[in-house]
Amino acid sequence: MTVNASKDWVQQLYIREFGSKLQPNHFYYNSEGKMVMTEEYHKLRGSCCGSGCLHCAFYPPKIKGNKVLKSQH
Repeated sequence: MTVNASKDWVQQLYIREFGSKLQPNHFYYNSEGKMVMTEEYHKLRGSCCGSGCLHCAFYPPKIKGNKVLKSQH
């Protein structure tokens, strides 16, 4: 699937970091139609963005720049 950069900052971030090809295991749309990035995406990204993501893969969660994965803790 190819994604158009829209007003959604998550999509814009994804496109800047990984190009316009989204992998199905990197995101889903919630009931409000907003893109939600999965834990798999966050691991690929490599560090926490500090935005309070639902599926933060880092421990402690939601701390910008944190690189310690929950699975390593």
